[in-house]
Amino acid sequence: MDKRKESDEFEPDPNALARLVDRFGLVMQDQTNSPEGFKNRPTNEHEREERRVKKWMKMIGVGGSNWKHYVKKPHVVKGRIRKGIPDCLRGLVWQLISGSRDLLLMNPGVYEQLVLYETSASELDIIRDISRTFPSHVFFQQRHGPGQRSLYNVLKAYSVYDRDVGYVQGMGFIAGLLLLYMSEEDAF
Repeated sequence: MDKRKESDEFEPDPNALARLVDRFGLVMQDQTNSPEGFKNRPTNEHEREERRVKKWMKMIGVGGSNWKHYVKKPHVVKGRIRKGIPDCLRGLVWQLISGSRDLLLMNPGVYEQLVLYETSASELDIIRDISRTFPSHVFFQQRHGPGQRSLYNVLKAYSVYDRDVGYVQGMGFIAGLLLLYMSEEDAF
């Protein structure tokens, strides 16, 4: 019986973790803002978000086909951005606004080449800093988990790609945020 009690103490309760994480994946310090509060948002807020998604989908088009038309109307894009980019479209919109989507299409296979076959002088620094990047976000908490591996890959690839800049600590937070909304290659 003592062995069972000891093992229970070290096994985290999966339901407890779900109760302690907000809708953005951050571990909540203050328990007064429960996740249920986020789920039970007013209906009009859900409807507004749905309307916003539809407007953005029309503006983007299939695979970004309408985007070039709207780029010529910066006042429309600026107004929509100020009202908020829907969470489900943020990664794609960020790629379209920055032009990274076009760069990715013009340079297929570059990311894979950098991650798999190149080495970086900054690899030890990157490894040391990985666990310090968003330590209270569930995606990055597990040591050597999928979030930390993805973050390492993106940071390593960039440090090899731009050897003049290499790696600096602040990059982890930028790359980490991008990884929450897009794939490794897109974040790169």
